[in-house]
Amino acid sequence: MQQNVNNDYWKIDDLNQEELAHFILTMSHRMAIHYTLWLREIEHQLGMEKALDLLEEVAGTINQIQMKRLGKTLGFEVKDGIPEPLLQLPREKLLELTAELGKNWLAMDGVWFQAVEKAYGMNDAKRCNDTCWVRYSQVEARLIKNFLGLPPNAGIDGLKRALAFRMYAQVNVQSIIDESPHSIVFQMNDCRVQSARKRKGLADYPCKSAGLVEYSRFAWEIDERFRTECIGCPPDKHPDDWFCAWRFILEEDQ
Repeated sequence: MQQNVNNDYWKIDDLNQEELAHFILTMSHRMAIHYTLWLREIEHQLGMEKALDLLEEVAGTINQIQMKRLGKTLGFEVKDGIPEPLLQLPREKLLELTAELGKNWLAMDGVWFQAVEKAYGMNDAKRCNDTCWVRYSQVEARLIKNFLGLPPNAGIDGLKRALAFRMYAQVNVQSIIDESPHSIVFQMNDCRVQSARKRKGLADYPCKSAGLVEYSRFAWEIDERFRTECIGCPPDKHPDDWFCAWRFILEEDQ
């Protein structure tokens, strides 16, 4: 069978400036996919705990290698794995950047969901979404745990700190109520996704199935003693001051 080959592109040198810049972005995308597939396959072969242990080992090394080479090519200094231009940004701009990265992350999540829903329907989209959150929540919790230097059993204080560093915390409004020495109530007071639906006159998105695995898995990774209860999450009815609320109970300390 004869293949259709674009003879205009035989090698990188044939690309013009814009095409070359676009190709570099696709290379970065492929690297992100390959990185994720390594984590996914190690989880499949060895289990999530071993995959996360190895993630701790390789993440810093990979970052050091990449930043060193990018700095050399693009002409910026690297300090402890962080590009110097990033360190020189005003603090207000860095905080703004965390919010924009959070919005990009949430948009990416939504685009994936909508793509599956359009091609295969809502049921398959929700199944893929919920399974993704099982894995992502645990990975995110471990990465935050490492960043903050939390101990293996971080307890109530550790969970409260970790919840403030989630991607969601950069784009939503949330609060925590100290219910007892052994439990807290977490409220999502303003959810970017649900608020957007509300402005459009749409009903809440029924996210409870994802939330049940998301919040329980996140808390469990911070401290295995946590038990998570859903107070309310769409399609449940909820008051005007929160969209979803969750209770985290530290059982073995009671």
